[in-house]
Formats: sequence, C-alpha cells, structure tokens
Amino acid sequence: MAGNASRTKSAGSAAAASASVETFLARLDHPLKPAILALRKIILAAEPAIAEGIKWNAPSFRTSEYFATFHLGAKDGLQVILHVGAKARDVSISAGAIADPQALLEWLGKDRATVKFRDVKDIKAKQAAFAAIVRQWIKFV
Repeated sequence: MAGNASRTKSAGSAAAASASVETFLARLDHPLKPAILALRKIILAAEPAIAEGIKWNAPSFRTSEYFATFHLGAKDGLQVILHVGAKARDVSISAGAIADPQALLEWLGKDRATVKFRDVKDIKAKQAAFAAIVRQWIKFV
C-alpha cells in the first residue's frame, strides 16, 4: 500500500512540475520561444521516464536527477546544457561514450556538454540526432 501512495505522490509532483513549466512558458517573452517549445517536445518524447520542472530559472528535464536545462540567455541561438545533476558527482562521460555522428555536442567538462540551435529549422534538421543523444545521456544520470 505504501508503494501506491509513493507512486501517487510522485505522479502528483510530476504533474505540478509540468504545470509550473506550462505557466513559465506561457509568461515567457523570448525571441526563440517557438524553438524552445519544439525542443521541449523532443526532449519529453525521447523517453517516457523524462519529467520536467523549473530549475535554475529555466525549463529543465530529469529522470532520477536533472540532466538538461535550457540556457535562455545565450546570445547565439538557443542552447541546451546537458549535465548529470545539480550536485557534483564522480561521473565522467567521455566524447566516445555518446554517439554523436552530427557533432552536436560541445563538451564543457567531463560531465557536461551543450547543444546549440539557431532556430526551429535547425532544430528540425537535428531532431533525430538530438533525441538519440538525450536517450544516451540519461543512462549516465
């Protein structure tokens, strides 16, 4: 019985977090808002276990830990920062650990990388490759 209560609480928390993202995005005034919405759909569709919330004042995505966050202040398009959680962990993801045939990842360290997109057209061109990266990335979280 306790397991059912825990699942109900988790489902309620996920719904509340998703609602907060909806509210955040409804109020967001950003020149690349259509691109943000497109990337959000791609990330959420990449794996059913992915949930969302607002972390670091931006839409962020999680499984057991947060692993992706929009960088809304980027000057050269839209960026998604991929990481392995809010706290430092002894996790090292080498460039060879993630298949990246389109070279989308720009490595920022042993546990984080960024993916940049110019606009919605660029997102559509890279959609399958980016979704594949997300599916690989969450295995390290």
